[in-house]
Amino acid sequence: MLTLQRRRNGASGFTLIELLVVTALIVVLASLALVGYQNSIGRAREAVLKEDLFRLRDAIDQYYADKNKWPQSLQDLVTDGYVREVPEDPITNSVDSWQTVPAEPDPANPSSEPGIFDVKSGSDRTALDGTPYAEW
Repeated sequence: MLTLQRRRNGASGFTLIELLVVTALIVVLASLALVGYQNSIGRAREAVLKEDLFRLRDAIDQYYADKNKWPQSLQDLVTDGYVREVPEDPITNSVDSWQTVPAEPDPANPSSEPGIFDVKSGSDRTALDGTPYAEW
């Protein structure tokens, strides 16, 4: 009987505590979703970096197999048609941040230019597994 009188008097609705509990639950769920979203973006960037490194290294190896010398720059791979363009490093968002590893001088041909043997990310950040991107 008491609840009927409250509803007739316009006192129906949610209490402040109920609203605070629901708001707190929404905030907790939203923060969990945000963390999951950020982790998925990080995993996607890492997957793109691994694929880019694989493709660049494969192109460098093909260049060496075809020409019996290492490319002098990543742009040589583009010029000679081994890749369409130098990809953007997904971690640094720059085409110019790739770190190249020079090849050892050829003892059989000391007059040859050493060129590029390997390529790595120019990022100083660490991956989700704790390894630096520059070591991949």
